[in-house]
Amino acid sequence: MKIKLSMMSYIKKFSEISIKDLSEVGGKNASLGEMYNKLASQNIAIPNGFAVTSSAFKHFIAYNKLDGVHTRLMADLDRKNFSNLKQIGEKARELILHARISNDLIEAISFAYSEVFANNDPAVAVRSSATAEDLPEASFAGQHESYLNISGNEKLILAVKKCFASLYTDRAIKYREDKGFDHSKVFLSVGIQEMVRADKGCSGVGFTLDPDSGFAGVIHFEGVWGLGENMVQGTVNPDEFLLFKTSLRKKKFPIIQKKLGSKQQMMVYADDTAQNTNNITTPSELQNQFILNDEEITLLGNWALIIEDYYKKPMDIEWAKDGLSGELFILQARPETVHSQKKSLEITEFKLLETKEPLLKGQAIGSKIISGKARIIQSPEESDDLEPGDILVTNLTSPDWDPILKTVSAIITNKGGRTSHASIIARELGVPAIVGTANATELIKDGQTITVNCAEGNTGLVYDGVLTWEEKVLDFKNVHLPNHPQICFILGDPEKAFNLSFYPNNGVGLMRMEFIISHQVKIHPMALVNFNTLKNLKDKKVIRDLTQQYPEKGTYFIDKLAEGIAIIAAAFYPKDVIVRMSDFKTNEYANLLGGKEFEPEEENPMLGFRGASRYYNDLYKPGFKLECEAVKRVRDDMGLDNVKLMIPFCRTPDEGEKVIELMKTYGLVRGKNKLEIYVMAEIPSNILLAEELAGLFDGFSIGSNDLTQLILGVDRDSALVASLFDENNLASKEMIKLLIQTAHKCGSKVGICGQGPGDSVEFAQFLVEEGIDSISFNPDMFLKGLDLVSKLALQHEMR
Repeated sequence: MKIKLSMMSYIKKFSEISIKDLSEVGGKNASLGEMYNKLASQNIAIPNGFAVTSSAFKHFIAYNKLDGVHTRLMADLDRKNFSNLKQIGEKARELILHARISNDLIEAISFAYSEVFANNDPAVAVRSSATAEDLPEASFAGQHESYLNISGNEKLILAVKKCFASLYTDRAIKYREDKGFDHSKVFLSVGIQEMVRADKGCSGVGFTLDPDSGFAGVIHFEGVWGLGENMVQGTVNPDEFLLFKTSLRKKKFPIIQKKLGSKQQMMVYADDTAQNTNNITTPSELQNQFILNDEEITLLGNWALIIEDYYKKPMDIEWAKDGLSGELFILQARPETVHSQKKSLEITEFKLLETKEPLLKGQAIGSKIISGKARIIQSPEESDDLEPGDILVTNLTSPDWDPILKTVSAIITNKGGRTSHASIIARELGVPAIVGTANATELIKDGQTITVNCAEGNTGLVYDGVLTWEEKVLDFKNVHLPNHPQICFILGDPEKAFNLSFYPNNGVGLMRMEFIISHQVKIHPMALVNFNTLKNLKDKKVIRDLTQQYPEKGTYFIDKLAEGIAIIAAAFYPKDVIVRMSDFKTNEYANLLGGKEFEPEEENPMLGFRGASRYYNDLYKPGFKLECEAVKRVRDDMGLDNVKLMIPFCRTPDEGEKVIELMKTYGLVRGKNKLEIYVMAEIPSNILLAEELAGLFDGFSIGSNDLTQLILGVDRDSALVASLFDENNLASKEMIKLLIQTAHKCGSKVGICGQGPGDSVEFAQFLVEEGIDSISFNPDMFLKGLDLVSKLALQHEMR
């Protein structure tokens, strides 16, 4: 069969499509054609296909004499309350579904179907791709329908007609009204693409930036077993992968984080002819297995980089793995539309001012805090009681919810992940959301006043009642870092790193490893080394459950610690991130899972078995080896050579030598691969022997809390003598002054990490005048400290 010349405008093969064809095939199909033709040479696999053009859609409308009919129908829309949106949308869709597709158009589609796909009646994906006459590059993502596993001419023609009708879904009508588009000037193209057998493999999405913070240095992937609709709807918790772009470009190991999702269900092709897909329970062995191996994740990461570089903008990507062939494919790519359009240097910082036990937790989307009345709604049809400012609580959302979501102040769902529909819409609307709570609809009562807190990193918290919080608008346009000293962060929580990276800063002067060990690892390293001989059977069971993916238990510690360090290092790359090796006291180590079996009881842990003395002692030496192996993985394997190291509570130069030699045996050699090793100056002996220590280490970091405690003989944990603790004391300042002078004479750098410079103008002024090289602040004091030190540094320069 030959296609008639008059019918050629109805069809465009992917091989004939470029980005210039936006007005004919819409953004989705234009992007597919562009990649199919331009990026195949870089080994990006894109399934073949063709597009039914907007000309074909216009022909369909004209053939059925529907010109003007929909315009008159849209004129009756209640544009104030949208009270008749459902009725108008249903009538508009019915007009199209009851219309006929002309023989010419049927022939054109059938001819393309047989010509593009070699085998008989292959399964295809049929996806809508809308375009606007006045603004062809407009994004209509998620507004229209797609149909999967369509096979045979008859089903294909019906699916194309259903796509045409989806131009008038309730959400699409409301979207065009919100964006000011003329309904009569928006048209439908339909993409018909070879189906990847993801039902026997896996599928997912990716963003070439962090979808929550907008941090552009990483690529974020999520995925599930089977077809990806479960993930988009939020019915399952997906696997998550985070890749560092610089590591990809340097051909280093790029995966800086992996999170195993539960993936309770998987969508597969249906066996019967009545429906195209089925949801089945995912076999337990697959639930406990990552959907992709490291090589596959890296391949997808490289493809994402190529796509982003080609389009020169952050991209939103869909991918799938064919379970029969084992091949990976890119299904589509479009520009990311939330963070990439933000130009402002303003950030609004939210901080809860009171503490309370939360009702429930989930994944936080956004960084706001909001209070309001909770409304438990199971479907969009139940939205009559929803008032502007209410907080929607539901099982999950889909695109059908879009018209009502614009009125809510926050969204809480039982199911879903960071790329579920609820998460994507929350980001677009700029409202906070907490997804994947599991049981929000059970624990929250309809009409209950609650507070939604998304300002604590990736964990979202819901509280009963109205809590108080503060909002600060941070405008960085006029904030400038001083030339000297450097202003750095004290940081431990990887979840806050991407957001904090946008602040003016010189890196991280102190990264506390203990936070990652407590929150991500949770297990005492020696309990992992000696797992088989653990006596506490209760702890042993919890440890076994946490480490079920790891036959070699020590690898669990290395992986989790390396991930936490890598995220912070990536967030601030290439600025220095100085990682302090573990500095728990024995009572703190004992609180880790399995820790009580390996920690001695001490009368005064503050002055006991801590810091450097632990590292070379047989009681902890294997644990220190795990710490070193985690750091080595971050620096050498991942290529994050901005990580520097710091040794805490090193009492003597002899201890320093022992630790440095031990680190060498574990592959961390000072000077190799730009490795610098610093020492904490927090003991009077560190000051008095600074010249000797300067020959062993690359610099000093003053721990002013411990130093003041040991100079004044004041237990900083004792309320009885708390009034005597003063970092501004003359004795403390004289010791700090001596250290700075000695270190600079030896060519070593000196920084300080502590609350003192933020709490006292006098102390900060003293440090600036003495020539301290860097001052590090906790995030809650950072901007105040930056402002203070900038002014003091300017005054000092002008003298």
